[in-house]
Amino acid sequence: MNITLDWLGCATFRLTIDDTVIFLDAYMDRVPAAPPVGLRAAEVTRADFVLVGHAHFDHIAGAEIIAKNTGARVIGSHESCRVMTDQGVPAGQLLPSQGGERHRLAEDVTVRVLPGLHSCTWVTGGLSSTEVATGHLGLCEDDRAALAARGGLGATIGARAGLADDAAQQLREHLAGAVGSGHTGGPLCYLIETPAGSIFWQDTSGCWTGVLRDLRPDVAILAAAGRGNIDGEPIQGSLAHFVAREADLLRPRTIVLGHHDNWMPPITSKGGTDVAPIREELSRVVPHAVLLEPGYMAGTRLLG
Repeated sequence: MNITLDWLGCATFRLTIDDTVIFLDAYMDRVPAAPPVGLRAAEVTRADFVLVGHAHFDHIAGAEIIAKNTGARVIGSHESCRVMTDQGVPAGQLLPSQGGERHRLAEDVTVRVLPGLHSCTWVTGGLSSTEVATGHLGLCEDDRAALAARGGLGATIGARAGLADDAAQQLREHLAGAVGSGHTGGPLCYLIETPAGSIFWQDTSGCWTGVLRDLRPDVAILAAAGRGNIDGEPIQGSLAHFVAREADLLRPRTIVLGHHDNWMPPITSKGGTDVAPIREELSRVVPHAVLLEPGYMAGTRLLG
């Protein structure tokens, strides 16, 4: 069995398992100022499934194009499937899930859908991988909404998009036409199981520790962006600490990072997130694991 992985920017990957092509998220058609990933959604000619982590535009946009052009089935939350329905994807191609389902991807390949959590966007629009954040514990949703309005990710994007430079204009136009939802729909993560081994994928920095601790995947594809969410509360630490915490729970042999490139300038940092501190923390907490750092469209062999 031959299993390869192509990173397509942000948290989007193309996973090829022998003759089965699976997209993990679909956001390739980015702000023009973002580095090109080497493939656009309309250029995808082969896809059997699209797995959507959550319904925000920077994850789901493009899934409707791939589904309509290739006939691929879309697995995602009920909100993600509602977005696909609104975009004209036939109901027969949609597999609404909420966690607990197992879907067959090929004769000997299945995927388990697991409940996840979104990163804590109500706290900040973007922490560096080393910045230690504390506090904001035990807040109810109205408290979180008030924080988000003052300085969360939405406020950060809104303020930047309101400027008068070319990058801000590109961002405004991109946001105005982006397919997606203002609601996550309930983030999902996935465990793809094959005879050659298993692959865990998530597209945002949040987790239920009780879900992750018994999975033991061979490969873990982990998001590295924002302030981590552990069991519904913001991590008391850094992004590097959060990624290492997840890796310690999962204990994979191989780790791949996602969501750490310069996927939405001018909001994201030039050159993307500095992953050196994450690399160092992983080497300390899970020294047995190998961290792969592929570029876009690298065709990295994972298993088999």
